[in-house]
Amino acid sequence: MKPYLILSAAALLAGLACNAQNSIDKQGRKQGHWIKTDKNGAKIYEGDFKDNKEVGTFDYFYPDGTLRIRNVYTKPGEYCSHEAYDQKGRKLATGFYNKKNRDGHWNFYAESGKLIKSAEYRMGIKEGQHVIFTSAGDTAELTTYKDNHRDGRWWKRVNLNGYITGTYVKGGLEGKLVEYDDNGKLCREGYYHNGVKHGNYFYYEDGVLTVEEHWNDGTLMDRLVRVLTPKEQMISIYNIAVMMPRGQNKSIIVMKNGTKYTNEEPVENLYGRIGNEIFSQANKKGRVMVATACVNGLKKDVEGRDVLDLSTDPGFEIYPDEDCMKMVTSRLHDINNEHVGD
Repeated sequence: MKPYLILSAAALLAGLACNAQNSIDKQGRKQGHWIKTDKNGAKIYEGDFKDNKEVGTFDYFYPDGTLRIRNVYTKPGEYCSHEAYDQKGRKLATGFYNKKNRDGHWNFYAESGKLIKSAEYRMGIKEGQHVIFTSAGDTAELTTYKDNHRDGRWWKRVNLNGYITGTYVKGGLEGKLVEYDDNGKLCREGYYHNGVKHGNYFYYEDGVLTVEEHWNDGTLMDRLVRVLTPKEQMISIYNIAVMMPRGQNKSIIVMKNGTKYTNEEPVENLYGRIGNEIFSQANKKGRVMVATACVNGLKKDVEGRDVLDLSTDPGFEIYPDEDCMKMVTSRLHDINNEHVGD
């Protein structure tokens, strides 16, 4: 047989194979075995169709030919098991699709192959328990969902053995929330309503109450902080004008009424309790904090240097740093606008 006849026969067989592969019937529906490629000839997917619906095993690929997704259909074009892989062949996720929606139980995996999350879905909606796992395989967080919202018990690990737990209702925290440290001691407890803090909220350090808050529908009404003066007492942050360190393990507290306390703790302990809503840093190097509302502006010391002008005289000069000067400028702008409004 002549060579050109052999080539013609090969071309004919290839054409017949191609026609048998990606077939479309008279109604325009995909039928039989299909392989779709991109413009570079790389395979995008391979699988079988019946009346335009995927049947059996259907595979999707990365440009280098590595398997990306494997769907195995038990109901043509609608219900299938699903497996997803990265380009190194490591499993990323397993689950089920129903009409292109996640449905039923799903697992998600780390690069190491360890399970990092399990979740329940109902036709694309989060429904049931969602669990996140640590690298050691322990539960890191457990959440119950209903209609795509957190609804029910919530539990989250903190550090090694500590945890937070509370209850969600339609996506918002509701009722009591508590947190325990690694040693099983209570760290905080408080109440929520409609997803915001409402009522009393308490913080503890090594089992000792150090902060007591009062909230009204997400608005902080008062925060009392523990100080040792030297006796233990709780004082409102709204009554504090100035705080600064005194040596390594003590701090000075100047109240708005002029009363001064020596707190028998490092100033960082106090700063960790007061929050950042109403205080500004006056001097970072000196670790001085002032109540922003007490700042009237600037004045000069005897040597002509800028010092803070406060509504409460602390009895010593406070020299503002660069960041504090920006705060003073903003504060004066607000004060001037208030006067214009009057």
